[in-house]
Amino acid sequence: MPFPRLTIYRHDRRDRALITLAGEIDLETAPLLRAALARCLSDGIRIVDVDLTPVTFCDCSGLNSFLYAAQRTTEAGGILRLHHPPPALERVLDLTGCGLLLLGPAVGHLSPSPGDVPAPAVQPPLPRRTPLMAAGSGDAR
Repeated sequence: MPFPRLTIYRHDRRDRALITLAGEIDLETAPLLRAALARCLSDGIRIVDVDLTPVTFCDCSGLNSFLYAAQRTTEAGGILRLHHPPPALERVLDLTGCGLLLLGPAVGHLSPSPGDVPAPAVQPPLPRRTPLMAAGSGDAR
């Protein structure tokens, strides 16, 4: 029997969850991720911290799952934050500007005091670290 390509661990404390993902997040495993994050909301969780330390790969379907979950969590009055993304995902988050939505300020440890959950902040976009190049232009400027 083959090992699952994505393992999802969940640790709850009151209205907060720590989700630790291990393995690969791609088109095949993204539905598992999406279901796990949706389950948090249906269970009354409003603060979701996602630890990506053991993730070895994440494609755009994983990114879309995180963005969808962040939107749903925000609509429910909560917050979803990614922690320790792998370098490739961090680069995609930086290039797309999604890091502002998903990596925002840390919410803290898993046992918050009542009333210490900050409202999601809207921040101006960070300047790009790399220049943009026209796709297929053949010459870098």
